[in-house]
Amino acid sequence: MAPESWQIAHEDTMHKMLLGKRIRHFRTKAGLTLDVLGERVGVVGSQLSLIETGKREPRLSLLQAIAREVGVDSSELLKQEAPDARSALELELERAQRSPVYQQLKLPKVRTARTLSDEALESLVGLHRELSRRSRAAAATPEEARRANTEIRMKMRELGNYLPEIERIAEDLMIGIGHTNVGAVTHREVAVLAEKLGFTLIFVGDLPSNTRSITDLENGRIYLPPASIPGGHGLRSLALQAMAHRVLGHERPVSYAEFLEQRLQINYFASACLMPETRTAEFLQQAKRQRNLAIEDLRDAFGVTHEAAAHRFTNLATKHLGLDVHHYRLDAGGVIVRGYENDGLPLPTDDSGATEGQIVCRKWTGRTAYDRTNRTSEFYQYTDTPEGTFWSSAQIGELDQGAFSITCGVRFDDAKWFRGRETTARAVSTCPDPTCCRAPSDELLERWEGKAWPSARMHAHVLSPLPTGTFPGVDDIAMYEFLSSHAD
Repeated sequence: MAPESWQIAHEDTMHKMLLGKRIRHFRTKAGLTLDVLGERVGVVGSQLSLIETGKREPRLSLLQAIAREVGVDSSELLKQEAPDARSALELELERAQRSPVYQQLKLPKVRTARTLSDEALESLVGLHRELSRRSRAAAATPEEARRANTEIRMKMRELGNYLPEIERIAEDLMIGIGHTNVGAVTHREVAVLAEKLGFTLIFVGDLPSNTRSITDLENGRIYLPPASIPGGHGLRSLALQAMAHRVLGHERPVSYAEFLEQRLQINYFASACLMPETRTAEFLQQAKRQRNLAIEDLRDAFGVTHEAAAHRFTNLATKHLGLDVHHYRLDAGGVIVRGYENDGLPLPTDDSGATEGQIVCRKWTGRTAYDRTNRTSEFYQYTDTPEGTFWSSAQIGELDQGAFSITCGVRFDDAKWFRGRETTARAVSTCPDPTCCRAPSDELLERWEGKAWPSARMHAHVLSPLPTGTFPGVDDIAMYEFLSSHAD
């Protein structure tokens, strides 16, 4: 059975069980046995028993007759809440035992008969709650995480990295607060949007180290790092990402794949707010007509980071410019932090199809950009690969953790629309052929093989498990203690 069909059948069963328990509750409250009530409504007691245990659903006329005999309105029987604490526990146990997590254990089902004591029922329900909590909090294996991330990347490739529903929501919200021009979204406009959505932005210096923001849903507060941190542009994005969970109707993620999907959506939403689709597309179309497309111009026009501008370009390039593109971020060692392409650039992948963590060719633009003495300006290069020739622009950035490069580009034939197309920088890459750049030259081997022994730096992520917690990577205790300290 398909997941959607299973869910519909499951909810239908639970609805019948809830109705049955409400009928039983009001029947016993009225002091009627099954046989007496059955005689009054024209059915045998055994038929009523099937209804009360959720195995059969009564006709509307029979439901109205039952309501009349037990002294309540029929709408009272149809309410979507358990009639008493015992029934609530019985329904919760039934629901838990029908969950895929429990059924995978292949354990027998416990009947919620009246002979089952309240204490035993409470114990069973408590165990199921803990099983559910641990299932949600369990870390995905690295293989599962890579597979989930690859599935998301391939889906976005099919969509041209464009999500129209989120575009529409973001554009409507920005129009609603009066931001309709090309230019940077101000911190004040972000605060106004938060107020419109029922939130107040509060800047604090004691956020738990493993959180970027925390939203207090009860009191309508979004806690962010201090406004005085360098740059400031990141705060707008963090606030918009926090709001996105509410705007997009997210529930707590039940898997690492869902967590990654939500992260993608909130990042997309924030970018779509900072660079609204209509104005950004018009800006890019004008630049294309002038054959002067440049990520740095998009960055400066909307007051965002170079990486945000490059990523936003990939959202809109295929849809509004008719251009297939590639975009990747590398650390100083040439390792892919994130990557996207729908123009055929042969990004390296592992056996699962994942690009993250893979090392790109030393001759690609994102790596040769590091070789310059002056890294502050944009670097342009043509690269011949086994899949064709690609033009790319790269920008180097610096963080406390080290340097990184942001690269964005297109196939050779589409370079004519971009500034920097006149570059004479060109490289030939034959990767994954090991003779391209991965194997030392014969001269180096002859000089140094067997004469060196490095002490390798251990990357912190090599032995670390994937983050756990209700929200992966977040310490629940630290988060709740933080909220308690700021609740008053």
